[in-house]
Amino acid sequence: MYTGKGETHWIIPDGYIPPLSTGELLSHESICMLNCHNKDAQAFITIYFEDRDPLERIPIVVQGKRSNHLRTSSLELNGEKIPAGVPYSIEVESDLPIIVQYSRLDSTQPGLALMSTMGYPLRA
Repeated sequence: MYTGKGETHWIIPDGYIPPLSTGELLSHESICMLNCHNKDAQAFITIYFEDRDPLERIPIVVQGKRSNHLRTSSLELNGEKIPAGVPYSIEVESDLPIIVQYSRLDSTQPGLALMSTMGYPLRA
């Protein structure tokens, strides 16, 4: 039953793990997923690149009534990871409606930058 909280398909077109960091904070990106349902959501993340085949359907569980914050640098499929300094895009698919947010901490210069945005929901 649909509760009105979330969607099952999300797109984040702008991904980029900054290759450098200054100071103590490491530049990184995160996908934040919220599951407002009692049941665990079975999600899959696909990473698309400009010049290579995608990393397709990386399995992720978002427990019921919980959030899951994933650094994109930790995503791995068959030993392959997202390289730093390479543009990419993200697709998130889930068997239950979830809410997806994306954040980037850029510490490549002393004046840190933090960016966060909602993913783009695709409605069936």
